[in-house]
Amino acid sequence: MADLSTTWLGLELANPLVPSASPLSRDTDHALRLEDAGAAALVMYSLFEEKIDREAAHLQRFLHEQETGFAEATGFHPVPEQYKTCQEEYLEQLAALKARLAIPVIASLNGASLGGWIEYGRMLEEAGADALELNTYHLAANPDEDCATTEQRYLDLLGELRRHVQLPINMKISPYFSALAHFATRLETAGADGLSLFNRFYQPDIDLDTLDVAHRLELSRPHEALLRIRWAGLLHGKVNLSLGVTGGFHTGADALKALLAGADVVHLCSVLLQEGPDALARILTFLQDWMTEREYTSVEQLRGSLSQSHAVDPTAYERANYVEVLDSYSSPPGVWR
Repeated sequence: MADLSTTWLGLELANPLVPSASPLSRDTDHALRLEDAGAAALVMYSLFEEKIDREAAHLQRFLHEQETGFAEATGFHPVPEQYKTCQEEYLEQLAALKARLAIPVIASLNGASLGGWIEYGRMLEEAGADALELNTYHLAANPDEDCATTEQRYLDLLGELRRHVQLPINMKISPYFSALAHFATRLETAGADGLSLFNRFYQPDIDLDTLDVAHRLELSRPHEALLRIRWAGLLHGKVNLSLGVTGGFHTGADALKALLAGADVVHLCSVLLQEGPDALARILTFLQDWMTEREYTSVEQLRGSLSQSHAVDPTAYERANYVEVLDSYSSPPGVWR
């Protein structure tokens, strides 16, 4: 039987399948089912900067401004005993997961400003998180913000956090950088231990009936995995970061391609929301059967064997075959061309 073990963020994992941040980690029983199905580690749902800010604003409005017009209420700010902030709830869930799971638990912070991340990072480290994921989300839509400023925003956040926590830090980024390979090396220099390729930004839609900008949750689709596989292949061997791929991985074939390209772990989310934990077992079985059939003894043996550095045709990862790919298309029978 092939050895599926891998190393990610310095953590020794039984296999390369790691559920990414999702609502499934909000319930400890669901998390246990993921572990039983074969999850090698678990990334918790994200603690959102916006949610923290919104909660603080609500407290300011309903607790600290209640004396407006009522002088006798000055200084009286009762907080219900049962009230918990989202930070407190997150820390409690982290503690619960650590108490019941045998696999590593990675905490996730979502934001792009310094804010309270230093404080929260310390809290998560003290609460027992095995690593910390920075699920960074910044859309550079301001024409006055250049690419260097955008990159520096991420580097400042990472660098400041690195100075205050000892946990391995995984940066989950989007593909929207003009020189992604160079940016990856800068993240490594700033203290990142790993890189997740890539964050999925949910795209707003336009409702033609109401003429409103609508927000709808769209789960990933398998074709999205190709972008992640490509960049894993481009970065493998060129950075010393642990490489994870996330977004569009629904089958064992998708996961296997990512490993061959150079990924250390494959993150799963949408497929788990659609099919439940059984999807993990299905993908693991595919990996084991494929590797045994082709006489691979371990994930270590196959990882990166088809990266750009080791591919028979390295140009396939870049632009060289662009024209050939376009010219290879032929219309279906009966379609005019």
